[in-house]
Amino acid sequence: MKKDIATMPYASIPAMVRHGATEFSDRLAVTHKKDGAWQSLTYGQFYQRVLMAARGLRKLGVRPGDKVAILSENRVGWVIADLGIQASRAVTVPIYATNTPDQVAYVLRHSEASVVFVSSRLQYEKLLAVREQLPRLETVIAFERFIGDRDLPVFHLYQVSEISHPITDGERAEIEGEIDSISRDDLATLIYTSGTTGVPKGVMLTQQNFLINAWCGLDRIHGWGHQETFLSFLPLSHVLERTAGYYAALMSGSRIAFAESVDKVVENMMEIRPTAMVSVPRLFEKIYSRIYENVHLMSPPKRKLFHRAVEVGREYVYRRYIDRKPAGLLRAKYRFYDRLIFSKIRERFGGQLKFCISGGAPLDKTINEFMWIIGIPTFEGYGLTETSPAITLSSIDKVKFGSVGPPLEHTEVKLAEDGELLVRGPQLMPGYYNNEEATADAIRDGWFHTGDIARIDEDGYIYIVDRKKELIVTAGGKNIAPQPLENELKLDKYISQAFVYGDRKPYLVALLTPNMERLIELGHEKKLDYFDVEELVANDKVRAVFAERIEQLNSKLPSYETIKKFVVLPRDFSIEGGELTPTLKLKRKVIYEKYRERIEALYDQNGHSAQSEQQGEKQ
Repeated sequence: MKKDIATMPYASIPAMVRHGATEFSDRLAVTHKKDGAWQSLTYGQFYQRVLMAARGLRKLGVRPGDKVAILSENRVGWVIADLGIQASRAVTVPIYATNTPDQVAYVLRHSEASVVFVSSRLQYEKLLAVREQLPRLETVIAFERFIGDRDLPVFHLYQVSEISHPITDGERAEIEGEIDSISRDDLATLIYTSGTTGVPKGVMLTQQNFLINAWCGLDRIHGWGHQETFLSFLPLSHVLERTAGYYAALMSGSRIAFAESVDKVVENMMEIRPTAMVSVPRLFEKIYSRIYENVHLMSPPKRKLFHRAVEVGREYVYRRYIDRKPAGLLRAKYRFYDRLIFSKIRERFGGQLKFCISGGAPLDKTINEFMWIIGIPTFEGYGLTETSPAITLSSIDKVKFGSVGPPLEHTEVKLAEDGELLVRGPQLMPGYYNNEEATADAIRDGWFHTGDIARIDEDGYIYIVDRKKELIVTAGGKNIAPQPLENELKLDKYISQAFVYGDRKPYLVALLTPNMERLIELGHEKKLDYFDVEELVANDKVRAVFAERIEQLNSKLPSYETIKKFVVLPRDFSIEGGELTPTLKLKRKVIYEKYRERIEALYDQNGHSAQSEQQGEKQ
């Protein structure tokens, strides 16, 4: 029987938080680190802070329908600001903290935001750098204390919230009256796409989009209790973290702990001991790679024991969760290896992780299997900003490795003639802000065109092949999805990231970035002399090792999918370098333009560059 959203006890996200303040008043809602110590707010205290923020915004002149931006890293101030904005019946416009000043200016101009929350002086200076482009900008509110410029004064969040003055009964009644007037069809946010395929578009998402997506997601994951602890580190500007790691967490009465930074996630995991996390595949790829790096350093008997444990674990996981058959003696074998090996791995992540949610891009099948084997089931979901975000989600009783799971309740899917996945349901956006042409192109006859090529099996499970616009069509007319090849390459211990290219070309080539620790170790093993990393990756012996790894992959592929030539770059792709989006997806156009000469040199049939010789003639 389908869940009926009409039975929910609230019609908006602020009303949901008010409900939580009553239902879970003394339970911890948010936790963050300040001055070296972790501090928390209960649901009751948290709601009071939200009311104070709404009071302050109203005094500043924010009115229903106004756009208010947040330019900040994850922190408690972010969620207080967001909920304060919504409680004022205004619209939150999140901006990635990694955006450049020009990118920030575009979002503020297009959204027509006149008020901006910033985290720090660093983000404030981005506004100063483009001040002349922002005539509508009137007010800046900061989460940290600093002195602003005379032409762009800054208020502190505490100052605006007047936290030393408790909310009066009259103020509370007035603000809650506004909350009661919020309908499920009201606009909650404008989220600007990361621009991997062109100019960012402002995705309009309503209260209902978020509410039903979180509600159906909670229903799908039956093991999600009411006192989970989420460690939040994905950008709240991204819809995945916002819905799954924030709104759904508060909906379930769980606690959100904010990591100090991406670099301190592992350290914070040991301190907070989270029970659940939301991430993009890159984190799981790094976990997998780091564990196998450590295994490589073990003695031969210990390595053999580890690999045997993984074999037993894989058999157990498939028997129990895929085939759904009694585990019998296999259960005892798995428990033995779990106590001996897997439990020690889980301790490195705090020892309490019950599950993870992976989204943003397909998770490699081998890595997903491994997470389940070590006792951290990782539920893979699929969606887009335009679907707020979840369209599908796997769970403890709905999992097939390689699939992103079946659709959520109330969600319909079908395939177009060319294999593109089409979707309709209550999580679908009303459209793009001030862009009727793009809206009409994306939503046709009520069906949203995802841009992803997929297949659907007989049980309704969805498998994402690749982005429609990213499919490689070779000169020979073969259609090739680059992402599966890139995922296979990234499983190699020497390879950190991979970019496969070959559109309208006679064969495929790749840009590879090295796992720096393993690369340096390789240099020591082969006793190589080199001045810097650029010289190391150009060394013939290093190139030969990478050529061997490529050939291992090629041996499992049809000839038209094999990678004929490649370049090893001296550094990782990065957000700062412009090659990755804030959610760590490859910006293919940017990468191609940045490395155009090196890529095109791999197709030079007459004068081969040093890089084009790296593969040798193993074809």
